[in-house]
Amino acid sequence: MDQHTATARRLTPILKALADENRLAMLLAIAERERTVSELVEMTGLSQTLVSHHLKALRDTSLVSVTPRGRSNVYSLCCDALADPFEQLVQLTSPIATAPV
Repeated sequence: MDQHTATARRLTPILKALADENRLAMLLAIAERERTVSELVEMTGLSQTLVSHHLKALRDTSLVSVTPRGRSNVYSLCCDALADPFEQLVQLTSPIATAPV
């Protein structure tokens, strides 16, 4: 197996986790600042069970980390290296300015 195939094999589960709209929305919110499950429930309108299910997928792919704080779990991005790629992804959704014709 060549290096690209090996890298693609490692990236596939991560990209699958990102391919879900709800998980991506939660990850973008977490990229802004740490979030609790309650905040993510309120933000997404999903049930606590469903938010927890999505967060497990993000934890399993090491995209987020969890820190217990009192009675809550606080989720944060796994690493600072993800902040720039997420900002670039968000920029892809911005309207492209067109030059005058």
